[in-house]
Amino acid sequence: MAINKNKTEAAKASTVAGTKPSRIEREDRSQFPLGRNNFIFMGVAVALIVIGFLLMLGGSSTTEAFNPDIFSTRRIVVGPTIAFIGFIAMGIAIIIKPGERKSATDEEKKA
Repeated sequence: MAINKNKTEAAKASTVAGTKPSRIEREDRSQFPLGRNNFIFMGVAVALIVIGFLLMLGGSSTTEAFNPDIFSTRRIVVGPTIAFIGFIAMGIAIIIKPGERKSATDEEKKA
């Protein structure tokens, strides 16, 4: 543990001094701010937003012809509701914490 700490301090010191560190250490996956489930949930949220906007699409009224479809339930209720649910789901996907991962060292300690 002390060896890794010294390497990290040496890497920080060499970066501060302007020289490049010899080796870049990778973060453990458990330290990432977002996990796999977060990204899956974000994908579902984006799909809901796109579906909601697609449901709001349609022809418009012109000065020559009135299109009563602009007042359809699909365009003024269903589409915006699904898009709004998608935006709420996106916020939730970003806020929720990723699940705890078990590393190989944790499993070895238990055995």
